[in-house]
Amino acid sequence: MVSVSDGKSRPQPMRLHLSMEVLKLQKEAASPVNHNCNSRQSPVDARERIVKVVRQKVGGLGLSIKGGAEHKLPILISRIFKDQAADQTGELFVGDAIVKVNGEYITRCNHDDAVNILRNAGDIVMLTVKHYRAATPFLQKSLQREEHHLDNDGARQLRAEDGWRSPCNSRPGSGSGSGSHSPAPTAPRRWVDIITVPLMMAYVTRYIFGTDKLRPNSFEVRGLNGVSTGIIHCDDAAILSQWLKYITDNIVGLTNLQMKLYNRNFTAAERIEYMGWVNEGILNNNQPWQNYKPRFLTLKGTDVLLFDSPPLNIMDWLKCSLVFKVYQTMFRVIKDSENVDERQHCFLIQTSGHESRYLSVETRQELLRIENAWHCSVCAAVMKLGSKTFTVTTSNGKTAGLTLDWNMGFALYDTEGKAYSWKYKFSQLKGSSDDGKCKLKLHFQDNETRMIETKELETANLQSLLFCMHAFLTAKVASVDPAFLSSKTP
Repeated sequence: MVSVSDGKSRPQPMRLHLSMEVLKLQKEAASPVNHNCNSRQSPVDARERIVKVVRQKVGGLGLSIKGGAEHKLPILISRIFKDQAADQTGELFVGDAIVKVNGEYITRCNHDDAVNILRNAGDIVMLTVKHYRAATPFLQKSLQREEHHLDNDGARQLRAEDGWRSPCNSRPGSGSGSGSHSPAPTAPRRWVDIITVPLMMAYVTRYIFGTDKLRPNSFEVRGLNGVSTGIIHCDDAAILSQWLKYITDNIVGLTNLQMKLYNRNFTAAERIEYMGWVNEGILNNNQPWQNYKPRFLTLKGTDVLLFDSPPLNIMDWLKCSLVFKVYQTMFRVIKDSENVDERQHCFLIQTSGHESRYLSVETRQELLRIENAWHCSVCAAVMKLGSKTFTVTTSNGKTAGLTLDWNMGFALYDTEGKAYSWKYKFSQLKGSSDDGKCKLKLHFQDNETRMIETKELETANLQSLLFCMHAFLTAKVASVDPAFLSSKTP
């Protein structure tokens, strides 16, 4: 039980119900007795829902389907068997159309193909369903006709084998010839769903939206469909912490599942390493403080992408307006003493030629998760890139090409003489310094003399060169010591 408000009015008591896929706010209401799982109240709206069904050894998924592409109909749930897998979810209804099975569309499948897909979907099946209210009465009448055309023994056999229970035979003493009637049971209390928020790539925050101010013992969850829970108030900090952990764990799990589904469509070099919500500090010209805007951060292949809303299909990945190369971008965690306001768990993204971006997340665990994914992305990007060359000017005024090469290390190529002037392994670099504008000094140690040799260079792309050097050195350290990456995990 929690209290829920819109942030302005008095909080109202509600029940918070968390499943793997959705978070529901519920109110208590009286309901009529209904023992038939095939005629229970259907959803009030036609939004898509994701329902997890755990297959049973006996009875399988515990449902029957009708329809198919050959009939120009969706795949509709026509029967739910009592006490079996589908019935136990409490979230599937006769008249639900199955849109996806484990994230894969089946809307164009014929009936037999849909049956085979459901049979081979594994022990844990994620069904994306959408309710078709118009189909429900016809499917329920079909069930009633099936029962009516069976004789009494046949009906008893159907109910015994399939576990289906009709309203007329669901109570003691209601069998034919019993001559007795049970007293009518009292109407139980039931919980009515007021708000349902899908957790796939949902956004959870403790902050007053757009600010750096924490709500005391409160949080809000916003779904991809635009639905918000409102402000959920908990009794104390311990309960708040538990709810945030459970909800966040489910969001991360579902987001990682979606990430795996996306990665089926991308090559190994383009795979997604991370995706999740962050908040970006936005300076307001009319005010001395900054506001915060939600952004959906993804690390994909060699790119860092910042979306206003999560990509929902493959084409959306091509429409991102903020894309940077991860090997030319610096990631830096902000120390608590350096925070510009009351927002916690902050970090900077610095890209050559662009303004730095100040970002924050809700928890330290999420910050560490991003940091770990960032280093993995840098390593993969550098290995794919192989080498990168920058135009520089040497101390004697000659134009040359400074190459960072995964196998060779640092190499200076004399464009006039068409030969390498010098080469050093990455491990020979002992330090560097720059003037923040164009001049750079690289300090290498000679393997034979052990003396430090300094190379002075000038370049118009100093920041880009420094960031790329950092990326190559990070990747080299990780390749020599793989524990470097695993040590960054929470």
